[in-house]
Amino acid sequence: MMAVPGSGLAKGLAVTLRTMTRKNVTAQYPDVQPELPPRSRGVIALFEENCTVCMLCARECPDWCIYIDSHKETVPAAAPGGRERSRNVLDRFAIDFSLCMYCGICIEVCPFDALFWSPEFEYAETDILELTHERDKLREWMWTVPEPPALDPAAEEPKEIAAARKTAEKLQAQRAREAQAAQQATEAQQTAGPRRTAGTRQATEAQRAAHKDRTDQKDQQDQQEQKEQKEEEGEA
Repeated sequence: MMAVPGSGLAKGLAVTLRTMTRKNVTAQYPDVQPELPPRSRGVIALFEENCTVCMLCARECPDWCIYIDSHKETVPAAAPGGRERSRNVLDRFAIDFSLCMYCGICIEVCPFDALFWSPEFEYAETDILELTHERDKLREWMWTVPEPPALDPAAEEPKEIAAARKTAEKLQAQRAREAQAAQQATEAQQTAGPRRTAGTRQATEAQRAAHKDRTDQKDQQDQQEQKEQKEEEGEA
C-alpha cells in the first residue's frame, strides 16, 4: 500500500499538538534532588568489613578499573597447642570511575556482600585523575545505599531462613523434652518420698526387734550358765 502524501507531516504535527497541550515541568536541580529509582546505578559503595581480599571483583572486571592492595598477618592459635593461621588484611581498595562502565559484574560476583550499588551520582571532578576514589570515599557512599526491597509475600522462603528456622524448632523441641523429663523426675521423687520414709521406718523397727531378740537370748544364756555354775559349786 502506497503512503498517502503528507501523512508523515500530519503525524509530526499531531505529536507537536499533543506536546503543546501538556504542562512543562522543570527539575529544580540542584536545589531539589531528583527522585531516583531504588535500583539506580549511581556509584559503587564498599563495606570493607566484609571484604576478604579474594580479588574476585578485580579479576572479573572487564575494564580493570579496580585496584586492591593487601598484606598477610599471622593470627595466633585460638587454643594452646593449636596451629597459627594467616589472613589477608586490606590496605587499598580503589575504583577508577573514569574507566568503569557500570556493568555491575563486581557486585554480582562478590561472594561476601562487600560491594553495593548506591544512587549517589554527585561525584564529578574537573580532573579525570581525581575520579579514582579510594576506600574511604567508597565507605562514605555505603551509608547512601537504600534498603533492599521487601520480599514478595508469595515468594518461597529463603533457604538460609528455612534452615535457621528448622534448627530453632529442633532446639526448642529438645528443650521442651528435657524440661518435661525433669518435671517427671521431680514428681517421681516427690511421690517416692513418703513411700521411702514408711519403708525406712519399718526397716528400723525390724532392726530394733531383732536386736532385742538377740539381747534377750544372750541374757537367757548368761542366766543358764550362771545357774549351771552354781549347781557345780554346790555339788563340789
